[in-house]
Amino acid sequence: MTSHASGHAPVLAVENLRKEFNIYKRPVDRLIQGLTGKARYRRHVALDDVSFALARGEAIGVLGQNGAGKSTLLKLVSGVLEADAGTIRRNGRITGLLELGTGFDPKLSGRDNIAVNARLIGMTGDEIAQRLDDIIAFSELGEFIDAPVRTYSSGMVMRLGFAIAIHADPVCFIVDEALAVGDARFQQKCLKRIRAFRERGGSILYVSHDINSVKLLCDRALLLSDGKVIFDGGPDEAAQSYYRLIAGVHDELANPRDDKQGSYGAMRTRIRQVRMANRFGVGERFGSGEQVTITLACESSQDADLSVGILIRDRFGQDVFGTNTSLLGKEAVFQQGEHVECRFTLPLNFAPGKYTLTVALHTDDTHVHDCQHWWDAAATFEIAGFTHTPFSGLCYVPVEFQQLTVDSAQLATTQS
Repeated sequence: MTSHASGHAPVLAVENLRKEFNIYKRPVDRLIQGLTGKARYRRHVALDDVSFALARGEAIGVLGQNGAGKSTLLKLVSGVLEADAGTIRRNGRITGLLELGTGFDPKLSGRDNIAVNARLIGMTGDEIAQRLDDIIAFSELGEFIDAPVRTYSSGMVMRLGFAIAIHADPVCFIVDEALAVGDARFQQKCLKRIRAFRERGGSILYVSHDINSVKLLCDRALLLSDGKVIFDGGPDEAAQSYYRLIAGVHDELANPRDDKQGSYGAMRTRIRQVRMANRFGVGERFGSGEQVTITLACESSQDADLSVGILIRDRFGQDVFGTNTSLLGKEAVFQQGEHVECRFTLPLNFAPGKYTLTVALHTDDTHVHDCQHWWDAAATFEIAGFTHTPFSGLCYVPVEFQQLTVDSAQLATTQS
C-alpha cells in the first residue's frame, strides 16, 4: 500500500480482494448439475489477495496478459460484480468506461440510455438534466442519439459510454480497453479530456495493453498475473516486468550475475556492448537527420539463427521507432564460441531531445519468442539540433510542396 498525498483518505482502497467463478465446459452442464445436484464445473480464481490504494490525483495503470484479472478488478471496483472476499472502500463517485455496452439497454435510444446509465452510476435527476446537452454534444452522435442503441456501431457505443461517464463529475475515472475502439480523432479527444480531468485533481484507474499510454498517463502501475499483483511501482519498471512476463522469462533466466539494469533473457546468445557512432566516431550527441551506425557486440554459447533488434524511445518512454532483422528480411547467424558485431545504419530523423536505445536478441519478429537477451536503455543519446530543414513533431518525413494556379472553369468541374 502506498502513502496518500497530504494525509487525505484514498479515493479507492482495495484490501485482500478475491473473486472466483464457476467454469462450465458446456452450457448443458448447468442443467445437469441442477437435476443431479453434482458439481459440473471447475473453480477459476480470477483475483487472489489483491491490495492497493489509489490516492487523490493519482493515476494507476493496470497491466497484464489476457485472463490476468484486469477487467474483473475494474468490474469489482465499479460495483458491477461483488467480491467473494476482501474489501473495497470508495471515497466519492467512481465512474468509468468498461466493456462496450455495459449498462445499456439495446432496445432504448441513446437519449433514453443516458438517463438510465447516468442513474446507475449515481447521477441525480437534476445532474442529468443539466448535463444532457453536453453529453450528447460530446458523443457526436447527432441524429442517432434518438435511434435504438442496438443499431449503433462499437465506436458509437464507446462514444456514448465515455460521454456519460466523464460528465458524471467523478472523483475517480476507470477506463478499460473499450477506449481502443472508434476513430483516432475521437480517441485523442477522449485522452485530452482524461488529461484535463487529471489536471483538476481527478484519479484514474487505467487498464490497457498500450504501454506507451500507461507511461504517459500514469504515476504508477500494477502488473497482474493469474489474479495476483506481481509488481506495484513506477510505469517504466512495470512495463519491463510486463515485457519479461510476455516473453516467458522467469527469474532463473534473468541472469542475476548480469549487473546491467533492464537486462534479461536466456543469455545463451547475448549482447556485450552497444555503441553509436557518426562519421566523427563514437558519441552520444547527434544532429537530427545525421547518419549513425549502431553496433552490437555479441557473443554466443550456442549455434542459433536469431533476430537482432533495436528500439528507440523518447524521454517519455514512448516507442518512436523499432526494427529487427526479421522485419528487414535479413539473417543473423550465431555460432558457439563466436564473437560478432551486428550493425544498423540509419538516419536519426527525430526532433531535438533525449532518447534511449533498447536492443534485443530473440527468435522471429518479437521478443515473445525465445528471448535470448533484452537490454532496455542499453544506450542513451541526444539529438542536439537540426542538420536539415526544421520540422515540428517527433519524426522527420520527406515532404514536397507545390502551388498551382487553377482556372475557374477547371475548379467548377472538380467541385461538381
